[in-house]
Amino acid sequence: MNSEEAIKKVLVIDDNPTIVELIKYAVNLQGLYQVVVAYDGVQGLEQVMVEQPDCVIIDVKMPKMDGYQLVRCLRGDPQTAEVPLIILSAMTREEDQMTGLLSGADEYLTKPFKPTALNAAIDRVLSLTPAERQRRTDTLVQTQAERD
Repeated sequence: MNSEEAIKKVLVIDDNPTIVELIKYAVNLQGLYQVVVAYDGVQGLEQVMVEQPDCVIIDVKMPKMDGYQLVRCLRGDPQTAEVPLIILSAMTREEDQMTGLLSGADEYLTKPFKPTALNAAIDRVLSLTPAERQRRTDTLVQTQAERD
C-alpha cells in the first residue's frame, strides 16, 4: 500500500460516548478511515499532537475547553494549523455556525447528522489546499464585517 492508499485517521472529540459511537459508526461505513477519540477539548488537543490525524471532528459544548477554543488553538499552532477541522454540534443557530467557521473550522455540521453528509464533509475538508482554506476564511471575515 503506497502513501496515497493509506487509511486516513479521523479524530472525534465529543464528550458524549453515545454520539462518539454514532460518529464512529458513520465514519466507518466507508471503510476509508481509522477513527480515534477524545472526550473533552483538552484531551482532544493532546490527541491531535499524539495521533496527528488527517481530520478532526469537534463538538462545541465540552468540559475543560469548548470546541471554538479548541479550533482556535489548533489554527494558531503552526504544527496543526492546516489540519482539516469539522465542527459537529447541536448548536444550530446561524450565529453559532458563523462563530465556528470564524474560529477556523472548515465545516460546521449540526446534530442530528446524516452519515452521508458527515462523510461528504470529511471528503471536502481533506481535499482543501491551504490556499483554499485561507480564501474561505478571508471570505467569511469579509462577509461578517459587512454584516456588522
